[in-house]
Amino acid sequence: MSLGVLNNLSAMYAAHNLSNTNNSLSKTLQQLSSGSKINSGSDDAAGLSLVDGLQANQTALTQSQTNAQEGVGLLQVADGALSQVTNLLNRAVTLATEVSNGTLTSAQQVAADQEYQSILSEVNNIGSTTTFNQQKVFNGSNVGIYTGDSSTTGASLNNLTISTLSSSHLGDTGGVMAYSGGQNVFLDLSNGTAQTTNASLTDTIKSTTLTISYKNPDGSTGSVTTAAATTVGGLIAAINGSGRGLTATFTTAAAAGDAGNTATDMGIMISGNVGIAAPTTAKQQIAIAGGGWDTTQLATAAGSLVADNSGGIATISYSATGTTSLAGTDLTSQGNAQTALTSLNAAISSVAAQDGYIGAQINTLNAVANVMSTQQENIVAAQNAVQATDYASAASAMSKFQILSQTGISALAQANSTQQEVLKLLQ
Repeated sequence: MSLGVLNNLSAMYAAHNLSNTNNSLSKTLQQLSSGSKINSGSDDAAGLSLVDGLQANQTALTQSQTNAQEGVGLLQVADGALSQVTNLLNRAVTLATEVSNGTLTSAQQVAADQEYQSILSEVNNIGSTTTFNQQKVFNGSNVGIYTGDSSTTGASLNNLTISTLSSSHLGDTGGVMAYSGGQNVFLDLSNGTAQTTNASLTDTIKSTTLTISYKNPDGSTGSVTTAAATTVGGLIAAINGSGRGLTATFTTAAAAGDAGNTATDMGIMISGNVGIAAPTTAKQQIAIAGGGWDTTQLATAAGSLVADNSGGIATISYSATGTTSLAGTDLTSQGNAQTALTSLNAAISSVAAQDGYIGAQINTLNAVANVMSTQQENIVAAQNAVQATDYASAASAMSKFQILSQTGISALAQANSTQQEVLKLLQ
């Protein structure tokens, strides 16, 4: 090779390799200091996308465990309150049995009745003052416990139903559990030509009795008959109280997952053990019998509403058809005490049924929390395999690049010194 000073190719090669070595050494040091081998999209674009998705799953699962545990806390408060109610009812049974014997004087019967009435008052007090997170526990509404992995397919909603509690409403009877794998039926009440405003809960219905005929996913048919449902809100209450494990809510088409109608249209979403079997057309009819809707307020066509088969979050729901009341009972006479005793036995059974449901849901949510924990562990393990730095490999690479950096500097210095030999020729 000729000796010249115009270009020093050896130095250029050495400098280029030294730059690459320093870049690799910098990336290796970043991996060692951060504990992650993917610190930017340039490190591994596909791996970063996977890690971000797994991180979202892991974050959602962590909060889902908390959600389930909060649900357990709510249920345990209700369980403790119902245990005290049972103790009070057992004392009331003692008093009623005592007065039923007919050996007490009038003054003693009055004293027994005073204690009995005090027990009923305490039941009312427990029902109205038992709270969780500053909210009434026995308010008769659903508390949706949401758990999921941040995806629609991995989400579920356990609609906890804790009935009101008072001396006139003790426990549940005829309770029915229902599960919906994300299948909803949505009745759009706001899409007719006669509709001038969006539907509301107070919109009236001409009929006092409505029968909703439906088709189950297995092809079988059934119906729910509602009584005295003169408003949309009344119809919803009647469906929820039908004892078929159905949950009806007043919501928008968008919230119900119904893409076939205007997103802001209000209507009734029915979930639970009911659905529309795979229709031959995009929509199927749900028949409304008994006089039809007030078309000045609600949309209708030939006495039927159009129902959309829509997907949603998998839900667990519960409904009960009855309860037991002790209102009006007293121990002022032997006969009244015997009547009260019959009601008390029924009340204890009803409270036991409600407490059984609550206990079952505590077990369910604990199981859900355990599943979430296992799922989270596996996701973290998968995330770790993709993202975590292999310190043995990274330490070896660091040593290699440190040596290459030193030899590269030495080579660059040698390449630069080679051109100095030209001066010796000019001496």
